Amino acid sequence: MIDLHTVATPNGHKVSIMLEEVALAYKVIPYDIFAGDQFTPAFLKLNPNNKLPVIVDHDPIGGGGPYTVFETGAILIYLAEKAGRLLPTDARARHDTLQWLMWQMAGLGPMHGQAHHFIRYAPGENDYARDRYMNEAARLLGVMDRRLGESEYLAGDYSIADIAAWPWIRGLRLISIAVDNYVNLARWFRAIEARPAVERGGSVIDDSVKRRPPSQKVPLNEEQWSTLFGEQQWRAGDGS
Repeated sequence: MIDLHTVATPNGHKVSIMLEEVALAYKVIPYDIFAGDQFTPAFLKLNPNNKLPVIVDHDPIGGGGPYTVFETGAILIYLAEKAGRLLPTDARARHDTLQWLMWQMAGLGPMHGQAHHFIRYAPGENDYARDRYMNEAARLLGVMDRRLGESEYLAGDYSIADIAAWPWIRGLRLISIAVDNYVNLARWFRAIEARPAVERGGSVIDDSVKRRPPSQKVPLNEEQWSTLFGEQQWRAGDGS
């Protein structure tokens, strides 16, 4: 059994989709990040970076006691190796997959996350920041669309690279980007959306992403703001 400590975000849904795809038994442990569940001493023992998701495998690779993995790229690699699926063993194909996984981890996720922040969470308006991250979000979508014009999936066959990227593409409507503006990306998105494991894993905890209005500010009170973006967020790392 695997404990999945998670929240209904693109990063959280990467891992629940992966667990469904490889049919590993797991228990969902939901967190309320608006209430600061991610700052409890118990959770910081699992992830000193106080971010979700995290898995704890009670039957880990190599045996022994429970094993904890944080960072979604590392979690996807771990689960792929545990299940023997969705990460090729051929050296070239494996590294093709890892390149696109790292591209998602270093580019698509962080840049789209910043676009979501300035459109949906940041108080007031900051045209420079909004334009900066929306332009970079669009650039990365262009990279992805061109790649998917050459290959059915990001690394050839369906893999952890696609699982890492798909939840972020599902969230495009929340920042008023239409997936249909990118022909190859739209084809890829709908092919993955139709997978039963993706439907199940993408609905873990909350599937309201399908219903949220685009570009709408998320109302946060002062305490919630401090928890997510302010003083509590940065003080969590210094033992305060």
